[in-house]
Amino acid sequence: MITTDGGLDLDTIAAIATPSGRGGVSIVRISGPQAWSIAQQITGTSPQPRVPTVSQFKDAAGAIVDEGIALLFRGPASFTGEDVAELHGHGGIVVTQLLLAACLDRGARLARPGEFSERAFLNNKLDLTQAESLADLIDARTEQAARQASASLRGVFSATVNTLNEKVIALRVYVEAAIDFPEEDIDFLTEGKVSESLDSLKAEFTGVIEQARQGAIMGRGARVVLTGAPNAGKSSLLNCLAQNAVAIVTDVPGTTRDVIRQSITLGGVAIDLSDTAGIRDAVDAIEQEGINRAKTELDSADMVIEVIDDSAAVHVAQPIEEQRCPVIRVFNKIDLSGRPAGRLSSDPVEAESDQLAAELSLADATTIALSASTGEGVPALEHAILENLGIGDAASTTPFSARERHVTCLQHASALLDGATTRFLESGAGELLAEDLRDVHHTLSEITGEFGADALLGEIFSSFCIGK
Repeated sequence: MITTDGGLDLDTIAAIATPSGRGGVSIVRISGPQAWSIAQQITGTSPQPRVPTVSQFKDAAGAIVDEGIALLFRGPASFTGEDVAELHGHGGIVVTQLLLAACLDRGARLARPGEFSERAFLNNKLDLTQAESLADLIDARTEQAARQASASLRGVFSATVNTLNEKVIALRVYVEAAIDFPEEDIDFLTEGKVSESLDSLKAEFTGVIEQARQGAIMGRGARVVLTGAPNAGKSSLLNCLAQNAVAIVTDVPGTTRDVIRQSITLGGVAIDLSDTAGIRDAVDAIEQEGINRAKTELDSADMVIEVIDDSAAVHVAQPIEEQRCPVIRVFNKIDLSGRPAGRLSSDPVEAESDQLAAELSLADATTIALSASTGEGVPALEHAILENLGIGDAASTTPFSARERHVTCLQHASALLDGATTRFLESGAGELLAEDLRDVHHTLSEITGEFGADALLGEIFSSFCIGK
């Protein structure tokens, strides 16, 4: 998209902008300096800007391919900021490909994945977060995720980041002014304004990071992994949560050999459940491979649900400290053990009356007693899943969508701010603080694309669908 001399690629691009398959309507989109000329050659007419015009669509040999509507937009008042033409035809696979071929035969080239959105970004029609939220809106898996992606597309997340950045810039300007005008005799540490501003910024960073983290989970879905000893009831719990017989359930330990995945929705949040092989000393190579895959799933989980057979004579639990994410312990099969359903108390006094609770150190994890067979206690688990993901009611209150890239940038900027605060309090050096605030500003600006490497842009837009 960006040429070797630093300018923009002025090729005219074309692509099918609607999903492949049969349907009522398909759209071929053209963008670039020759977009209108190509559309006029195909239609044999001169449509007016923003006026839908019924036209016959002809290939390069003059044969009629289809009949539909031509719609033209003059740049910069278009999605990409360039001249854009859209040809709305009938939704068939062959006829749409013929219409696209007619565009390519007249000088357009096939667009790369995400190239229309990339041009919109480079032409300042969208910032980077808005472009990403466009893809998130298309891929939204729940109603709430779509609403949050729509908010980010309107610029809500960008405005939040920009407001944070403006405060960083304002503090940097204040510090540099004090350095440049020492006759004002401002004593940073004594006067206190800088320290107060740094503390205020750190608090705001914490709030935005939490919102972005919730928005990222809402957008991509949370990865929740079921683990535990063989025959503890992991597959039964998967089927119960999914309300469908997804996994095979038998009394034979080690039935699950591979990872079984199922998507569900809890409280407006997409949850990707993974049922894994029971972890034990494998009896054969196939089971060992299943256990290896289970461990790989655990490494990428947002949450782990450890299932324990409450009816067994010996309760087997894995060390919670090995997990790098929230853990919920589930005592399953209470229909056999007789344990009351619901959350077990983490209060040490109450726990002492329960030998099992004392053995498993309930203070280390949320613990739920349930029966996957009868469904008793499952609502308590569903509530605990959202609570431990840090979402709770955030499904309806998180104001925007976000991505892991955004969370990482915010966390990096926050860490830079923490380091800047420490150095300033130790040295009182305004010059160092100004430079540190500059680094915070640049890191935040990577989120919206004000600063960023071409490689990052290529990675982001290559994940979009062709025609978007």
